[in-house]
Amino acid sequence: MDTIQILFFSLSALAIFSAIMVLVSKNPVHSVLWLIAVFFAISGHYILLNAQFLAIVNLIVYAGAIMVLFLFVIMLMNLNSEGEPRKNWWMKLAGVVSGGCFLVVMVSLVKQATELSGKAALMKTGDIGLIKNLGKALFSDFVVPFEISSVLFLSAMVGAVVIGKKD
Repeated sequence: MDTIQILFFSLSALAIFSAIMVLVSKNPVHSVLWLIAVFFAISGHYILLNAQFLAIVNLIVYAGAIMVLFLFVIMLMNLNSEGEPRKNWWMKLAGVVSGGCFLVVMVSLVKQATELSGKAALMKTGDIGLIKNLGKALFSDFVVPFEISSVLFLSAMVGAVVIGKKD
């Protein structure tokens, strides 16, 4: 077993454990923090796949911005267990039935995936997910759509400032 396989299995275990803790945690703030741990594990998988740009974007956008926003919303809502309504037994039963159906589908997919055990993915070179290649494609092949989107974002920011400005 080489280092990449050890990293893959440890990151997978971290992601699965953190995802289970998101569901099991009673405190919503703890659930958000466990979800950030899941995003870090997924970013580690992206790095193992040689997709550094996706790893950094995942950390910045999801773990950095969206999870902080979730955390602030949860803290501002002041969720507590006393104010939460009790769930009926039929809602719990519906959750168990839908979870069981999902488990059956996942088990059937894993059984079908055994056909892929001897096959490998073909790659031309090892530089597919590098930022250098993304920058070359962005500024040579897709320069016009890139500039149009930058003008759109600039006009949206100017519009937000004009709308939000106090008279």
